[in-house]
Formats: sequence, structure tokens, C-alpha cells
Amino acid sequence: MTGILLVQGDITRQRADAIVNAANSSLLGGGGVDGAIHRRGGPAILAECRALRASRYGRGLPTGQAVATTAGRLGAQWVIHTVGPVFSADEDRSPLLASCYRASLRVADELGARTVAFPAISTGVYGWPMADAARIAVAAVRSADTAVEEVRFVLLDAPAYEVFARQIG
Repeated sequence: MTGILLVQGDITRQRADAIVNAANSSLLGGGGVDGAIHRRGGPAILAECRALRASRYGRGLPTGQAVATTAGRLGAQWVIHTVGPVFSADEDRSPLLASCYRASLRVADELGARTVAFPAISTGVYGWPMADAARIAVAAVRSADTAVEEVRFVLLDAPAYEVFARQIG
């Protein structure tokens, strides 16, 4: 991988080969990034997610894994859906969070994607503290064996951007 970029903004407005969706295990849309991607991307994404549920993922996509669909009307070819873990103060789930980034990059490699835009996975309703999530995300991306040339972390607000910027160095 050649570079990590930070962008403050709306991930659904990004132009990249693949946009990563912080999905819930149902793959059928939800709130936050997941809902925004489904709304902006349109019905083609939901149709492919329903097909995945009817075939390989009848019980839903397991936490830490990733799968791709079309990007519909988004400025990308694909959406890579990954299910982040819910934060727990009592159990170390950081390997699952790191797996979301590594699994997404593996899927990107299978697709031939060279640019991938990530949100801050698990930091919304799943409650992961932003500083810890940024540390895990950046370390996972930096250590990944991938042909992806550019990873872009797309952060909705200035505080999240600043936290990720401290991790990038």
C-alpha cells in the first residue's frame, strides 16, 4: 500500500473503487453510515444484500468479516460491507475490529480495487471510543498485506479527523 489519506466529510460522496460500509450483520441497512450508504446507493445495494442473505449469509454476516456488493448510485464500483464489534469494557474485542479492516482489504484485493474509503468502524452506535478505534484502524491498515494503493479514512466531523490525524502522525 502506498498511502493513507484522511478526509473530513460524507463517505457517500467519495469517489473510490470501493467504499466500506460499517454494516450490521443483517446486511439490510440500518442507521449511521449503513443507512446513509443504502439510501444514497439505492435499491441495487439492498437487492444484492438480500441475495447474499438468501445464499451464503442466511444468519447474517459474522462480525469481523467482509463481503462486497455493487455500489449502486455511489461514486464507487463496490461497497464492501463489514460488521464491526460492539465495544465492551469487559472483553477485548479489538482483534475483531482489526479484522474488519484486514478482511475489507482482502475483499478489495479480490475485486482489484486500488482505492478504498473507510469510515471509523464501530465508533457510532456500537460505542467504540474514537481514539482506540483510530489506533486499531491505522495499525491494521498499515500492517495489511494488500495491493490497495490508497486507503482513505473518511471522518464525518473535525474531532474524529483530529483523532485519526494523531494516529497517522
